[in-house]
Amino acid sequence: MAEDRLACRECHHVNDPDSQTCEHCGSSSLTEDWAGYVIITQPEESQIAEEMNVTKPGSYALKVR
Repeated sequence: MAEDRLACRECHHVNDPDSQTCEHCGSSSLTEDWAGYVIITQPEESQIAEEMNVTKPGSYALKVR
């Protein structure tokens, strides 16, 4: 489930619950305290991806605390 996953505080990528580092940026700053969920498949054509500074496809948290 999405609630069990960890979001990266650096790039907002949503990672598996057993992750120690972010699979996108390598940061070890992961948290369970996040809200909102968006899946970006074509970041080069997405206005949301542009606003979030996302360049790679994947699942992202909208708000990370």
